[in-house]
Amino acid sequence: MKAEIESKLRDLKKYVQFLETYRKENKNKLEKDMTLRDAVERYLQLSIEIVIEIGEMIIAYEDLEKPETYRNVIEILGKEGILQKGFAKKLAPAAGFRNILIHRYGEVDFDDVYKHLQEDVKDFDVFARQVSKYLKNKN
Repeated sequence: MKAEIESKLRDLKKYVQFLETYRKENKNKLEKDMTLRDAVERYLQLSIEIVIEIGEMIIAYEDLEKPETYRNVIEILGKEGILQKGFAKKLAPAAGFRNILIHRYGEVDFDDVYKHLQEDVKDFDVFARQVSKYLKNKN
């Protein structure tokens, strides 16, 4: 499990680096350039999916309560102290944004995408640090 999670964390780091480069871009440029916009949306989606996948792996490994939703995956990690509770509460809504990106992509509001790009990308680094700490403590 540890090696697989570490591999996913490396992927997450690559996606975050990509997103960080586009945080500095002009909002209008990102909105009008469909290639850039689609790439930002895709890497946000993939980053959130990695968070959920890692969470599901930890929940299964620890034999914790079964999540009913993707949001619940993150909430359980907070409840169990794998993530800090306040951080898990802040991160959990990302699962809903992932659902919008995947299932309602024709209705994605670029203002929401840009807001997540500007305000929430750093949360993936926080998540990675907290999961790495959990893995270190498992040794």
